[in-house]
Amino acid sequence: MQIRDLPFADPGVPDVRSGARFLLWLGRQQVGGQLKAVAWGIAHMAAVALLPAAVGFAVQAVVDRSGGRLALGGGLVAVLGVLIALGDTMLHRAAVTNWITAAARLQQLLSRRTAELGATLTRQVAAGEVTAVSTGDVEKIGWFIEGVSRFTAAVVASVGVCAGLLVYRTELGLVVACGLPVLALSVLPLLPRAARRADEQREKAGRATELAADTVAGLRVLRGIGGEELFLARYQNASQEVRRAAVHSARMWALISAVQVALPGLLLIAVVGYGARLALDGRISVGELVTVYGAVTFLLFPLRQFEEIAMAYAFSRPSAERAARVLALRRTPPGADALTGTAEPTCTAEPTGSAEPTRSAEPTGADGADAVPGGDLYDPGSGLLAPAGLLTVVVCGDPDAAGRLADRLGGHAPHAVEGGAGPSALLGGAALDALPLERARAAVLVQDKDPVLLSGTLTELLDVPASGAVPAAEALAAAQCGDVLDALGRACADGSGDPMRARITERGRSLSGGQRQRLALARSLVADPEVLVLDEPTSAVDSHTEARIADGLRGLRKGRTTVVFSSSPLLLDRAERVVLVHEGTVTAVGTHRELLRTTPDYRAVVTREPEEEEEEEAAVPRTRDAADPPPGDVHDGAGPENGLLGPGPAHRPSASPSGGTAREQIEEENA
Repeated sequence: MQIRDLPFADPGVPDVRSGARFLLWLGRQQVGGQLKAVAWGIAHMAAVALLPAAVGFAVQAVVDRSGGRLALGGGLVAVLGVLIALGDTMLHRAAVTNWITAAARLQQLLSRRTAELGATLTRQVAAGEVTAVSTGDVEKIGWFIEGVSRFTAAVVASVGVCAGLLVYRTELGLVVACGLPVLALSVLPLLPRAARRADEQREKAGRATELAADTVAGLRVLRGIGGEELFLARYQNASQEVRRAAVHSARMWALISAVQVALPGLLLIAVVGYGARLALDGRISVGELVTVYGAVTFLLFPLRQFEEIAMAYAFSRPSAERAARVLALRRTPPGADALTGTAEPTCTAEPTGSAEPTRSAEPTGADGADAVPGGDLYDPGSGLLAPAGLLTVVVCGDPDAAGRLADRLGGHAPHAVEGGAGPSALLGGAALDALPLERARAAVLVQDKDPVLLSGTLTELLDVPASGAVPAAEALAAAQCGDVLDALGRACADGSGDPMRARITERGRSLSGGQRQRLALARSLVADPEVLVLDEPTSAVDSHTEARIADGLRGLRKGRTTVVFSSSPLLLDRAERVVLVHEGTVTAVGTHRELLRTTPDYRAVVTREPEEEEEEEAAVPRTRDAADPPPGDVHDGAGPENGLLGPGPAHRPSASPSGGTAREQIEEENA
């Protein structure tokens, strides 16, 4: 495998049972590259190991005053020098190729797993851990993969040199053969402690970085409340903790470095001292002493490889365990297959009558295998049914439950995170969890409460996989992005005034919350999926803009299935179908005005008025003012009889009921 052949067409299925097994699997995937690196490593180290023998031969030729042998020794040194340079170059190329290909394979696996899990990824594992795995942990794992070939070559070279010394000079060979394993194992007891300290430093650095990012993201709010000094003090404390952890970790690494220098030096002194005594006694020649000295000096080089592979494994094993945990996550939990695709959606799950929608289990399009499925969207867990081609608005008193239900409608399987395997949502009778990921994503698009805007130009932001039926201009108009385009045009760096060429900063921080929300809605509209699920898409805009967005959304998505989670009367009044979900179950279905008249729970969520207050108002007759509209007329923002409470900030719709006491009273009265 060459670097130019990346990325892999198929990175394979990793063994994620443990970090060690994952490292073993990763090494097996590139056996050819490892063998190539080992071969060049052995050639390189063999040339280095033979160099002392050639130098010793030349020195002895000088002592014996033999010009021919000196020339031969010089020629051997020159040839070995060329081999050393060639072997080192090719070893480095092969080892780095192994490192890069292993890192690329891991990053591809992580990217595919991230794309497969989608929004449920951060529900199962912290986003910071995913970032750490895809950056620092990838580097550590690649370091270990690279070091394996160098270590293998070092083992072969060391065994060969020790065997040669035993044959060449048994006395000195025994000293080296006994001392080398001791040196190789001397730093192992220190490595786990050093790794723990390094992990502690990394965790504290990650917390400091997260604190800094939160501070920058909320700087506008902090300035408004005067909290800059408070957060600055918090960051200073976090920074000092990182500094202390770094010093604590550096002390251990300094000790390891000292051991790596001191113990090999002691071995070299012992061998040279013993060899000098043998030379003085006449038991070995000067050339032999130089050869032994050179061989021992060479052994310090593979000894470094032993220590490096031990360090690399100590660091890469925790990294591999984290990577294995992320790669072990699944879109569908074990056992969920038995629960998907078994329930046929029926209207009896919803308590109020409505027209029987069409349920087609067949995918739309000519290609039955690859076409996007169509039909009604049904959630067996809650009984929610969104008929094909209609705008359905779902009212849910619990915002968190609404978010989980939206994820489930998109096939993101939040039940996998919560520990219980629930039935999958069905689209046209087909279980979304059982569909191939590409088809499921093309069929249903979920926009959550806090959509992310990636940095880049507006053109790049709207360049998403789409049907092509909705131009960007129409989507921006439907999302009421006119003022956003004006602001981007004025801020365009090239002076062209073209908002499509203006750059959007990271996460859209240069825009207001309402502007970000409208751009995200326009992006979703451009995608034009078969089913669009929107979770509170207008919570950050004013009432007048919200009304225009509701009209634009209904017009642009006419004939397409759209599900909106919201308690805004402006959206509810324009919905073709309204569903009330209470405690995870559908309890009422109808139009906005029907539910206001007939369902107290719905009225409490949408109008935020307790039942007791409504009864008191109903008991007191009201004298109609001359300015009041005639009975039955609908006017913008008019009264609780249609749930439109007006644009004032105090009357913004809420996603939660008015209070527990009112709910208890309603339940008692209903009982």
